[in-house]
Amino acid sequence: MDNPFRTIELSDPAYEHDGLRYITVKTPNLAGRGDITVWLPAPELMGTEPLPLVILLHGVYGSHWCWSLKGGAHRTADRLVRTAQIRPMVLAMPSDGLWGDGSGYLPHNGRTFDRWIVDDVPKAVAEVLPENRRSGFPSQQFIAGLSMGGFGALRLAAKYPDQFGAVHGLSSITDLNQMPLFAEEPLREYRQPDPTDESVLALMVQNRDRLPPIQFDCGTDDLLIEHNRTLHRALTEQGIPHQYTEYPGGHEWPYWQEHLTDALLFFNRWMG
Repeated sequence: MDNPFRTIELSDPAYEHDGLRYITVKTPNLAGRGDITVWLPAPELMGTEPLPLVILLHGVYGSHWCWSLKGGAHRTADRLVRTAQIRPMVLAMPSDGLWGDGSGYLPHNGRTFDRWIVDDVPKAVAEVLPENRRSGFPSQQFIAGLSMGGFGALRLAAKYPDQFGAVHGLSSITDLNQMPLFAEEPLREYRQPDPTDESVLALMVQNRDRLPPIQFDCGTDDLLIEHNRTLHRALTEQGIPHQYTEYPGGHEWPYWQEHLTDALLFFNRWMG
């Protein structure tokens, strides 16, 4: 695998904990550096087959550490692997590029925040695997995210459908026009030359024959609930297969902690 990074810094295994490793790389896609938290299963749980990669995208205001240190994602994955509910997998939890309140995982302002996720993250993660596990990695890729990260996950899976085995959105922004609910940066900073690229629905309709399996959910007390219901209805009307579920809860970490399990179980169903 070609190394696209001018510099790459890896955490020292002597100081790592709970299977978490840390990466900082310099990439042209960010015109600077980006951070990734990675979780690897314990060596005795890794098995011998090439490992799949699950990318987890954070929401506005956050960074690479949020899924682990606010959501306990690594502990959820470890529990599910140890109880044989999911196969061994690697979690990659990248920063969004740290632009403004959130980059939206879109290309804008001279940076390609989408290609950072799609191109750079898998290559960087391979660098922290044991050398004998890099061949064939990743065997498959999956992507999930919360809020702005849900928008990123759903949008990237619709934009680059051949790169992901399945996608899950939690409490997702479903259209760029919802970003002002959270971010103070003007919407014009995020605008795309083609308005189709600003809408999860429009991209899914455009690439309807190539989409990976889609699942998303939202809390009934979430400020984005009506937007998620609208996306569900529109996908149903378009005949685009998907699974949508509502649960009690709001736009908050206890909800995302609980329902990350649903995402990982969903991905496990689609692992070849």
